[in-house]
Amino acid sequence: MSENTLKAYTWDWAHFTRWCRFKGTNPLPPSPETIGLYITDLAAGADPSSVLSVETVERRLAGLAWSFAQRGFHLERKNRYIANAIAEIKRKNTRPKRQKTAISANDILAMIATLPFDLRGLRDRAILLIGFAGGLRRSEIVSLDVLPYSTREGGNRIEILEEGALLTLRAKSGWREVEIGRGSGEQTCPVHALEQWLTFAKIDVGPVFVGTSRDGKRALETRLNDKHVARLIKQAVLDAGIRSELPESERLALFSGQSLRTGLASSVSTEENDFPNLRGQTSFDIIRNSGGRRKRFGVNLTKAAGL
Repeated sequence: MSENTLKAYTWDWAHFTRWCRFKGTNPLPPSPETIGLYITDLAAGADPSSVLSVETVERRLAGLAWSFAQRGFHLERKNRYIANAIAEIKRKNTRPKRQKTAISANDILAMIATLPFDLRGLRDRAILLIGFAGGLRRSEIVSLDVLPYSTREGGNRIEILEEGALLTLRAKSGWREVEIGRGSGEQTCPVHALEQWLTFAKIDVGPVFVGTSRDGKRALETRLNDKHVARLIKQAVLDAGIRSELPESERLALFSGQSLRTGLASSVSTEENDFPNLRGQTSFDIIRNSGGRRKRFGVNLTKAAGL
């Protein structure tokens, strides 16, 4: 045990014994009911500034368990009094996730306009347009491989056809297909942007999105990490001046990879019945099933979204 941990555990024990004296109870032997009340008081705090987080309460509990063990006692942390107290603290301290702002088609156009036309810029432009037009998660974007094969760490495939790009992605329920139609013009077309990147990066097979040399002129073999997508989105949002009326920290907090995935849903101007599963986790995904084959690219969501 490190010296700092030992000091923290010693302080935890001193704090607990003072609390016991104040409550008129004995710290030994350990009482699950007493421990449950103690950690509930820790989480409540005497005032808002002294309220402890769930992580800190659990760390204090670990300190008490160690201190009891040094005195020949065992603290059953799974006892229902303690477990229920921890569960209640977590319930009260759980904050709903802040919904990220969806990126609109106009936002995407403004974001890609900030990118240079070197190799790195071509890649990042393709990432933003493909991610938006496919309603993709950032992990799905960076795991894409070019046919005819998929690498072991990737698994998701992309095939460029005359009508657009066909993505085959691994989902929890099995494989699914996502169709990305061609845009109204080359400047806004996600498929054209992808073709430009693959051509100049000289990528025929393997990972679609890889790193580039420092001068941005040469494609490397290493697959991008999904964190690159998040950083790219935030930087492009700043450079494009999106929500410029807000402080920079607030603007950055509003946008993430989820903004790219949900952006398509907020931008399409077509009837919901024109394509399956507009709502829910499988938005815009064309699910492959055992019964007949539907016509691919029957609905072009790229154009419907304004690209």
